[in-house]
Amino acid sequence: MATNALVNIWHTSDRRKQVIFGFVQEAIDRAGAFIHRYPDYPRRPETHWFDPEGMRVVFWRMLKDAGVRVVCNLTAIESLVTDGRIRAVLVDTKTGRKAVRGKIFIDATGDGDVAANAGLPFDFGRASDGRVQGMTMIYCLCGVDPAAVRAAAPEVREQVLEQMKKLRDEGKFPQFLEAGAKYVLSSAKNDTPYNMVPAAGNPLDEEELTRLSMEAREHVFQIVDLWRREMPGFEKAQVAQMGHSIGIRESRRIRGLKTLDGPMVVSAAKQPDAIGHGFWMIDIHDPKGSGHTTWVDQKSEMMPPVGESYHIPLGMCLNDKIPNLAVVGRCASTTHEGLASVRLQSHCMVMGQGVGTCAALSLAAGVDMAKFDVRKLQAQLRKDGVYLQDVP
Repeated sequence: MATNALVNIWHTSDRRKQVIFGFVQEAIDRAGAFIHRYPDYPRRPETHWFDPEGMRVVFWRMLKDAGVRVVCNLTAIESLVTDGRIRAVLVDTKTGRKAVRGKIFIDATGDGDVAANAGLPFDFGRASDGRVQGMTMIYCLCGVDPAAVRAAAPEVREQVLEQMKKLRDEGKFPQFLEAGAKYVLSSAKNDTPYNMVPAAGNPLDEEELTRLSMEAREHVFQIVDLWRREMPGFEKAQVAQMGHSIGIRESRRIRGLKTLDGPMVVSAAKQPDAIGHGFWMIDIHDPKGSGHTTWVDQKSEMMPPVGESYHIPLGMCLNDKIPNLAVVGRCASTTHEGLASVRLQSHCMVMGQGVGTCAALSLAAGVDMAKFDVRKLQAQLRKDGVYLQDVP
């Protein structure tokens, strides 16, 4: 999402202090000129923005320097499970089908493909109708005159926004995030990713995902065409870039030993098996595709108190059926509401470091991940720079 989908903002602060370090901070430190810290740090959860293309290089350097063997462009076809343990994942390559073997497997596919193929149960969508959070096609512009945009009279911006809303309500214009459109019409810049073009559907259906992605790309051009005609400063605007992939927020949620839910998020709940902290609000993008997100509402009952954070537990990444298989990222064990917070890139990276460290230590100790001494794991995470406080 950070690179292919152009989601170029990281969140590390509980609105008073930075509470996510570890791997995230290492990436920040190594990114150099590719990353920037917002001037109001740490008063907002959003603390850093970066160049998605540059971060491709940063991540590659980190993998290479760590000695990781990297093979891209593969799809997990089948998980081979015998005697209650996963033994291999079959993948199709240009030279035929091959087996990726291992002693411990971590599913970071986002969609939980490896875990689902291994037979682990999962949940999908919200309880009311089974719909998952809306997706977004992010895009960048060029040719905009930012000074002319800022100089435009407020009533002109309002007229353009009202025209967009009227045409949308008449079915003649695509859905859009109103707050996002309002921001662009007042503060447009070139080469800045904008998050305002929604899509809704099933990201596990390849044909539907293809259609939704292409429709969203078409919607970006429809929006920019209107701005070019109606909004000062956009006369020469062009679409410079869209995400190589649409931004997916939710699909499978693999059932784990623990399930992170909404009350745990807003109460800043602490966990004895904590592997890091999370603090983002319950940010739900309308599953029906209107573009609305609860982030716009900024309701206090949807977020932890200022200066507080919840624990991300190891148990949400482990399960009680296949002890040598873990999941990290948006496919971890959550409710629809819990995922709306912990799906952030920085929070997923906390999971990745915590579970990856647990796997390495468990392998060295010759025990399953759920049986490894969690205090020793937490000690190692702290040694590696992870912020981990108030553990019960």
